[in-house]
Amino acid sequence: MRPVKNRICLWYDGDAEEAARFYASLFPDSAVGAVHRAPADYPAGKEGDVLTVEFRVMGIPCLGLNGGPGVRHNWAFSFQVATQDQAETDRYWHAIIDHGGQASECGWCQDKWGISWQITPQVLTEAITDPDPEAARRAFEAMMQMDKIDIATIEAARRGE
Repeated sequence: MRPVKNRICLWYDGDAEEAARFYASLFPDSAVGAVHRAPADYPAGKEGDVLTVEFRVMGIPCLGLNGGPGVRHNWAFSFQVATQDQAETDRYWHAIIDHGGQASECGWCQDKWGISWQITPQVLTEAITDPDPEAARRAFEAMMQMDKIDIATIEAARRGE
């Protein structure tokens, strides 16, 4: 990976490399780059342990830092993944949930490391920003009842069905 001026740094408790490899296996334009080992002991590990991992998630440069158990992720940060159809929505959602993650509302979920993801069909974005305020309201209200987004239900709500 080439040097970057700005990237997202994500804190992990010893499993940054595992997380980076999972993301790289799941999402397009994702890869694991350099894995750097600690040159000396540090509070969360020993000399030679993986300290940082350079990786990319859907083109976004990231750095995984094995900083230890002291910091937890929360919903204030998330990756938003725009999907094209129900099959892609289901594939990403289930990959995250079925590998130790947790479902939440409105297309949100958390992976097993606590990173939040919004698996958002493009149809949903278009529906809740529809120029017809009633169509947008119906789609939004339908979304508010969902965990994983169901495109057919969003489209039906948008049409008023």
